[in-house]
Formats: sequence, C-alpha cells, structure tokens
Amino acid sequence: MTELIIAAIVSCTIAFFVVFLMTPTLIKFLKKRNYTVIDVNKKNNIMIVRPGGPSIIMGIVVAEIVLYAFLQLNEILAILFTTCISFVIGFLDDKKIMSNKLRFKPITLVIAAIPIIVLGTYSTDMSFPLFGIVQIPIVYVALILFMIPVTGNTLNSIDVLNGVASGFMAIASFSLSICLFIVENYEIAVVSLPLGFVSLAFYKYHKIPSKIFPGDSGALTLGAMYGAIAIVGGVEIIAAVALLPAIINSFLFLSSVIRIRYKLIMKNPVEHTNDFLLKATDDKSAPVTLVRLILAGGPLSEKQVGLIIFKLAIFSGILAIITAIMMRISL
Repeated sequence: MTELIIAAIVSCTIAFFVVFLMTPTLIKFLKKRNYTVIDVNKKNNIMIVRPGGPSIIMGIVVAEIVLYAFLQLNEILAILFTTCISFVIGFLDDKKIMSNKLRFKPITLVIAAIPIIVLGTYSTDMSFPLFGIVQIPIVYVALILFMIPVTGNTLNSIDVLNGVASGFMAIASFSLSICLFIVENYEIAVVSLPLGFVSLAFYKYHKIPSKIFPGDSGALTLGAMYGAIAIVGGVEIIAAVALLPAIINSFLFLSSVIRIRYKLIMKNPVEHTNDFLLKATDDKSAPVTLVRLILAGGPLSEKQVGLIIFKLAIFSGILAIITAIMMRISL
C-alpha cells in the first residue's frame, strides 16, 4: 500500500505540472504559427489557439510511464497505447488531414481499442449494482471496440464552451477514481488519478476566458483514456453514470442526425442576444443538444451555462459513487 501511495503522489504531481508548465509554451508556439480559431461565443471575433492536445498527452504519457516503473502492470500499457492512438487520431482531425470528418473519428477510434484486447487487460464479467456479475465473453470484445469511440466522441461533443470539456473530465475522472477505490480496485484507481490532474491543470488555461482550446486531439485523448480506464478497471456501468450528461448530449445530437439530414445539422443550436448572452435557437432544423436544453428556460451567459453543466457532472459523479457502493455490497 505504501508503494501505491508513493506512486500516486509522484505520478499525479508530474501529470499536473507537466501540463501546467508546458501549456503556456504551447500557447506561444501556436500563436506564432497562427493556429487559431474564432471563439464564437465572444464579441469582436476573438481568436483562440488550438489544439491543446500535445500538452495533455505529454502529461499523461510521462505520468503513466512513471506509474509503470512503480507497478509494472499491463493495464497501464493498454491505457497508454489506447490514449496515444486516440491522440494521433484527434491530431490528424485537428490538422484536417482526413477526407471525411463525420466518419473518420468513430471508425479509426476502433483501432485505439485494440491494445486493450491484444494485451488481454479486460474481464468479460460485467458488474451491475444489486444484480451482481454477468458474464458476456463474446459480446464484451465487441463492447470494447464500441466503448472507446463512444467515450472519445462523447467528450468531444460537449467541448462547445470555454472550460467545459476539461472541467467536466476533471469532475468525472475524480469521481471514477473514488469509485475504483470503493470497489477495492486500488491499483487502477491510482492509475486513473493522473487523468483528473491533467484535466485540472489544462482547465487553468481553458476556463473562461480561454487561452487555448483542447481541439479534437485533446478531447479524444481525455475521453478515450477515460473509457480505457473504465474497461481495464471493470467499472463500465459506473463510468457511464459519471459521464451521463455528456452521454445525454451525444444521444440528443445523434437522434437529431437521424431525424434530419447532415447538411441541416450544421445549423447552430445556439444563438446570441444583442448583449451576447446565449439563447436556444427557434430553428427546428438545428440539432438538439444539452446546451440548447439548458437554454430553453431563457438566455444565459456562457459562464452560467458552464456552471450548470458542472453541477450536472457533480450530481452524476455522486450517483456513480452511490452505484459503486451498491455494487460493492452486491459482490
């Protein structure tokens, strides 16, 4: 246990400070090369640099290598390989190298799930609260290939406001780590902690007003690592509960895709008032999203919407912890 505590302290410290110290340098680098996009929710066409993925992946890689030196677990390698592949996919998306953005990420993120299968760092037993363990050996392999694209794209879909993706992931990942401790999967709980500290460090520069956006490389990296931790830790149901607001957002958007054609989906679900508050659009051909539902009650500032999403994340995290307690009791 002493070794785990030392590993946790060292890896989390490294994860936080690598991102915290590297991101300002990355911001300067991206500004110099004019890698910027318009912050659509700000007046006067403010330009923000992206992607922040390189600093995020660097913090994760260094921290997980340190953990591997301490613990020598194949699970760490599986998480690390899956996360790095997802970063590369997101980075290609940021650089607009692919030909079909709509299909590129979901299809290629299946590749990112392969290290988990090859290294055998999963169990085909799924734990459910109250009902106990269910064995699904063949179906579970397909679930792995499905889950990484889902968690990666789910976080990417909620990255629409300053600070939301990084702040949301910090809350969800710390909740997941607590749940892993509750179900007594201590080693994976320690392995999962750097994800929260990386997200927290990046949030310092991503929060309102953003100095940098994570881009697809950052969002996919965080989301895929979260999914990989859930799989190798055997807490898939718990992880889904903690990620519930983002999952709902993805479900709402995908249902809109099915309902109307993609060319109409490009219409923005959110508009701006004269004083630049956010408001839900009245255009029925625009997609339904979590932000649009939040704004259904009336216009709000970007900060207010972000705080509501964080409150939902905290609520979902509490539900995940309750689920973990119920799961522990049923074992």
